[in-house]
Amino acid sequence: MARPVPQQGSWPGRLSPMSSSSGPPRAATDSVGGSAGPPACAHPVTVLAGPTAVGKGTVSADIRRRYPDIWISVSATTRMPRPSEADGVHYHFVSDATFDAMIEAGEFLEWATIHQQQRSGTPRRGVEQAVAAGRPVLLEIDIQGARQVRRSYPSAAFVFLAPPSWDELVNRLVGRGTENSAERERRLASARVELAAESEFDVTIVNRDVSQATDDLVHFIGWRASPDVVTAGPESSP
Repeated sequence: MARPVPQQGSWPGRLSPMSSSSGPPRAATDSVGGSAGPPACAHPVTVLAGPTAVGKGTVSADIRRRYPDIWISVSATTRMPRPSEADGVHYHFVSDATFDAMIEAGEFLEWATIHQQQRSGTPRRGVEQAVAAGRPVLLEIDIQGARQVRRSYPSAAFVFLAPPSWDELVNRLVGRGTENSAERERRLASARVELAAESEFDVTIVNRDVSQATDDLVHFIGWRASPDVVTAGPESSP
């Protein structure tokens, strides 16, 4: 049973792959598009999910910058882009009609309605191509999408990104200033439900510091940095 969501104060301590003493992580041997030989890392496909405003996009951007060999999915979404977002980089921004056509054509590995409003989904083709090429794959998706991937690809690894506390999660959502008050309330209501799903995941990483959370995630994936890795700069929480 999932632990109840506290209203305020410190978030309970979570297991971090950097401090786990339970032995090596389990190996994922299947692939979305068929076997491409022995995996090059412990987890060829890893799913990263967590509540709204926890910093999934920021951690993913840090991985993209510092660990460029890891292939990160770009979701398609029907919501409007935020001022700092670029089409094809942060999301593929599509119309409802285009999204419907993609569903009909079976182009999504997973898709869901988010915060009772817009829809988002992971295009299947890019994931299959990255797996076939032997690149480690990171899917940054929501809780509903993670459940779909677990059903269709159970050998993937599932990581829950958690906030240090409920208060900090609220501060991050309010501080980014990208939603009006009604949208913030919808997202906070969703966050309570999303936090209760933590026990469904293989491991939890607490996002106290973006660089540390990134390193913990890459350590869990089992991928070594490329020689030309660059140092991450500051990035605002999504």
